[in-house]
Amino acid sequence: MGAKSSIEWTDATWNPVTGCTKITRGCDYCYAERFAERWRGVPGHPYEQGFDLRQWPVRLDQPLRWRKPRMIFVNSMSDLFHKNVERNFINRVFETMEMADWHVYQILTKRSSLMRNYLQQRYTRGLAPNHIWCGVSVEDAAAVARIKHLRLAPVAQRFLSIEPLLGPLGAIDLDGISWVIVGGESGPKARPMRPEWVREIRDICAQTGVPFFFKQWGGRTPKARGRELEGVEYNEMPRYLTEKNDHGLQLAS
Repeated sequence: MGAKSSIEWTDATWNPVTGCTKITRGCDYCYAERFAERWRGVPGHPYEQGFDLRQWPVRLDQPLRWRKPRMIFVNSMSDLFHKNVERNFINRVFETMEMADWHVYQILTKRSSLMRNYLQQRYTRGLAPNHIWCGVSVEDAAAVARIKHLRLAPVAQRFLSIEPLLGPLGAIDLDGISWVIVGGESGPKARPMRPEWVREIRDICAQTGVPFFFKQWGGRTPKARGRELEGVEYNEMPRYLTEKNDHGLQLAS
């Protein structure tokens, strides 16, 4: 489970935690919840419990068994910093990432203050290892404060997942940010994303030299309206990958 991913900006997913609860309007039509709830009550299925929060100790060593280097999205089906995930379990996830250092890990949260606090307590003498990337989801101007929390986290590789983009963000500050991903919402109730919102973010990235990745316009399905912005497909990745790829990292394609 998770050895490969269809997500354009990663290679694999690793879900030592599944399930979550809604905390923002960006969660309203969560793809992960929609998928998990299809299987609620099916005996023996990994999502027999639907989207209820669950920790999976049996999955903790999965990256150690993947010998080929790859980019790994951590908890694509949850949020590692959910308030009900035990701190000791989060410690064990980080221990695995620190040991299996031939991979790149992409951790994404909406609970930015909890992630900031955890990282400040874990890495008191410096930054987290370069192969552990931490990011926050930002769906509209009301969520921009998460970027400030991320900037205070002791990590070298910080990224933004601006998806689903539900409104203009304005003149966001990308100081200390290594990468920006933008995408529209997908699914039967997808809310539209306006081109000018995307262009504004792309232009800020260009002005500040931050790599910009445009994931999708969204619609009823993720690929319904394609990935081109003004005739261009944007697939920029953090500069850290240039060195890492010399050692065999599989880049998403």
